[in-house]
Amino acid sequence: MEKMVLPMDMLGDLLGFITGGTLAGIPTIVVMAIPFIVGLIVGFLVKKVLKWAIIAAVIVAVIAYFGFFGLTLDGLKNLAVTYTPMVYQYGILLFGILPLGLGFIIGLVLSFIFG
Repeated sequence: MEKMVLPMDMLGDLLGFITGGTLAGIPTIVVMAIPFIVGLIVGFLVKKVLKWAIIAAVIVAVIAYFGFFGLTLDGLKNLAVTYTPMVYQYGILLFGILPLGLGFIIGLVLSFIFG
């Protein structure tokens, strides 16, 4: 008969691997912490940039309302067609390069909410 593995045994093994293992000579916990820290930094920067983007959008809307600046859907469509593939490409590269992307996403979300 096979021995039944309890969930706590699996959790203990996983925690043992995280705290005791190495990847290319670097402790596993460090390899896992780097994407998390990068996610915290990126989340903080995104939150700051988003505030400035909202302020800029309000200013552009006021300027367009008074007629000093013209907004057309054709111009916006051309910008979207031009830059959307580049945004997808860099997004895929970002998630492909960073190991343990889940740590990055968790850091991003935590920094965006609490930063």
